[in-house]
Amino acid sequence: MPAARHVTIAGAGIGGLTLALCLARAGVTSTVLERSPALEEVGAGIQLSPNASRIMIALGLAEALAPVIVAPAGMDVRSGSSGALLAAATLGGTAAQRWGSPWWVVHRADLLAALAAAAALEPAIMIETGTAVATVMAAGAGFDLTLEGGEHRRVAVLVGADGIRSAVRHGLGDPTPPIFRHRSAFRATLPMVAVPAALRGDRLGLWLGPDAHLVHYPLRGGSLFNVVAIIGDPAPVAGWRAPGDASVLAQRLSGWDAAPRQLIAAVEVWQRWSLADRPVWFGPGQGSATLIGDAAHAMLPFVAQGGAMAIEDAAVLAACCAAGPDDLAGAFRAYEEARRARVARVQSLARRNGVIYHLKGPAAFARDAAIRLLGGRGLLAQQDWIYAHRA
Repeated sequence: MPAARHVTIAGAGIGGLTLALCLARAGVTSTVLERSPALEEVGAGIQLSPNASRIMIALGLAEALAPVIVAPAGMDVRSGSSGALLAAATLGGTAAQRWGSPWWVVHRADLLAALAAAAALEPAIMIETGTAVATVMAAGAGFDLTLEGGEHRRVAVLVGADGIRSAVRHGLGDPTPPIFRHRSAFRATLPMVAVPAALRGDRLGLWLGPDAHLVHYPLRGGSLFNVVAIIGDPAPVAGWRAPGDASVLAQRLSGWDAAPRQLIAAVEVWQRWSLADRPVWFGPGQGSATLIGDAAHAMLPFVAQGGAMAIEDAAVLAACCAAGPDDLAGAFRAYEEARRARVARVQSLARRNGVIYHLKGPAAFARDAAIRLLGGRGLLAQQDWIYAHRA
């Protein structure tokens, strides 16, 4: 296959591996360069709403994921302070019927393992671990990569899937750093048997409070429980990720209902992430290079769509390459045009929800009243445009 139809992908995370698999199905080979010495994923759970799960199913991963995913029966939105139920929505089979694909939750490590296993069986994909792209420079019709350690490579076609602090984005012309949004996420998992009885089960939970909110849901067939607490934070932690101090959460949620406080107390180990985003930017708009996922449009987690948007990116980019296999630069421009408005809209919604979720005082009272009026069905209907989308 000509070099121009071979894509180098920087980053073997969820977006990068999904892209490699989608490209292989489109008849395009790829080499994936991954910084880590092994394909591993940090973090905890990820929501694969129907717009993302349908892509996993199309890639043939439903069987591999079946033992580790959960299709939540529903979602409950509650007041953090009183515990009152503000709205309840049915998911499960209803979600699959409404949007044409199921709503799944899965551990990030389990999803990455399934993607990596599928990629390992695909002759069109080569994965190089322990290979970090340090710098990128345009060179004629291609790109010169400098790897950490000093090795140089010339590649013809390049996709940056290397996250929010993307070296590829920097090399393509945007050296600006991520924008800290004065929020920190505390993430953890714990065995289901350690979860307070009132919160066990197969439902998504969302609790809203002043300058804080809490999300939880089951993982690994219901044997594990995922917890994410997000609080206002004046400054990022060093390195953007660090061990989380349970006493900080306990203090911030001290006025909350007993059930979420008991859940927080049951967690033994927290990881703390500083939350940031970046303006939507796919690259200079010329040449055979582009960006996907957080490298292109890192977003806050208030719509639970960061991973889903990377998965959609991969499917759309591969489809554009399949439509124009002999002009990948043109295919990349078509991809960017197809994605720009959608990811910008989701990113904007995430920022807006971040404000709404953390309201306090009379504004929080009005928010809760509006949620009660809409109900669970109305809340989900507002986001039909996200979940029904077919990349």
